[in-house]
Amino acid sequence: MYQWLIDWIRMASLVARVGREHQRYDGNFRLVSGCIPYKVAGDGEGFNSDWQHKLKVLMVSSPNRNDLVFPKGGWEDDETAEEAASREALEEAGVRGILKKNILGIWEFRSKTREKACCLKGGCRGYMYALEVTEELDNWPEQGDRSRKWLTIEEASELCRYDWMRHALEKFLQLMSDNMKAAGLADYCATATTTLSTPNVMALVL
Repeated sequence: MYQWLIDWIRMASLVARVGREHQRYDGNFRLVSGCIPYKVAGDGEGFNSDWQHKLKVLMVSSPNRNDLVFPKGGWEDDETAEEAASREALEEAGVRGILKKNILGIWEFRSKTREKACCLKGGCRGYMYALEVTEELDNWPEQGDRSRKWLTIEEASELCRYDWMRHALEKFLQLMSDNMKAAGLADYCATATTTLSTPNVMALVL
């Protein structure tokens, strides 16, 4: 009966962080953290031989642009990289979930359209993780500026604006394959496509 009130109070407590007072930098690089939110779509049977087609990843639109990106943003000095990634997923995409401990990688890149938004030389160092989505909110802090869309791996790869994003998607797919092998589902991993492209990026993969 009062669920609407509970939801309203919950939403009112969610406010996106703004400003750069607590932004972390490493030399000329602005440090950012983000994630690839994912879920297994379908009939509830979980992974099977068609697991790669049941795997969906979530992308969000960029303000004032038509392209789609993975949730990410500034890593601030009062949080860990993992906490920043989870926060950005909530603020930009309106999802909560389980952040996987294994980092997908660390990428250094230059913002092509908002060079001054990163730092004087336009350099960003991004830490990317995988987030298993357990909750999708109907309302979220940046809903007015961003839309969200669930996509297959192939669809997401085609829509990646930057090579480093596509490379992160490859690492995500490899992580999922490795996790299934560890769980004894090696037969389902034989058809995994872990090479979606050959990006020309500077990557530091842990």
